[in-house]
Amino acid sequence: MGLFSFFTKEKKEDLEKGLEKTKEGFLSRITRAVAGKSKVDDEVLDNLEEALVSSDVGLDTTIKIIKRIEARASKDKYVSTAELNQLIKEEIEGILAENKNEDVENFDTPEGKKPYVLMVVGVNGAGKTTTIGKLAYQFKNNGKKVLLGAADTFRAAAVDQLEVWSKRSDVEMVRGHHNADPASVAYQALERGIATEADVVIIDTAGRLHNRVDLMNELTKIRRVMQKVIPDAPHEVLLVLDGSTGQNAIEQAKQFTAATQVTALAITKLDGTAKGGVVLGISDQFHIPVKYIGVGEQIDKLQVFNKKLFVESLFKSSV
Repeated sequence: MGLFSFFTKEKKEDLEKGLEKTKEGFLSRITRAVAGKSKVDDEVLDNLEEALVSSDVGLDTTIKIIKRIEARASKDKYVSTAELNQLIKEEIEGILAENKNEDVENFDTPEGKKPYVLMVVGVNGAGKTTTIGKLAYQFKNNGKKVLLGAADTFRAAAVDQLEVWSKRSDVEMVRGHHNADPASVAYQALERGIATEADVVIIDTAGRLHNRVDLMNELTKIRRVMQKVIPDAPHEVLLVLDGSTGQNAIEQAKQFTAATQVTALAITKLDGTAKGGVVLGISDQFHIPVKYIGVGEQIDKLQVFNKKLFVESLFKSSV
């Protein structure tokens, strides 16, 4: 199977369309930064730095990119605009590669993990429940039997919303009564997953405020209780972040990674924002791979993250 075989023409078009707002701002700033220049001088670097920061890449990651470009350009002072664009693309791809962003080709699960348990965390409004529904749909479309666990028991609306997505995805859901112990619901979901020979169990958790330490401690309890059923559960802790919030998403990532062992990221709502550069900043700052990105509201618009296609889409002109 080739590198991009999973990424059909339609999926590539979805990605490019989803990144349109980010691409327009990013490309125009890059173009202005290098317009009329035949070498990488201080002015080009200053303009490039401004372009990256304005795209919500983040200051620390921007400085890293600028230093690398400066070091490479010093070996060959004179470059064309096309060569400079290629240099920038390579450095961005390089940073994503350094942070364990493996190019997953499909919605699949590791061998020997059945059921494969995902615990999903994130604040209210980030698109957490929607992402779970889309994940369930994509896994099911890939031939997996999926079960959802509604462990966000403090908000009846959250459970109801997840139930809507379970029906939309045509997968089973385990729920408890309102204000039930979230850990007990997770426990029941794993037991049900084993009994029904599910391939994937996705556990929703309360969309808690990321600065509430007492509520964050609950994530530890859920993990501990799940391990009574499956000793190495959860196999993945997926943090869902709203890409449209830019630097606030980075602050949320900081709080969640301090409170629980986040292993992967899902960045949502990239189709509605010009702040798509935050994908790069978050990945670089926390050394956690971006695994999924949301590029549209429809149920099939959640994609596995491919670093090369992501960067290529950012630099692809609409003209």
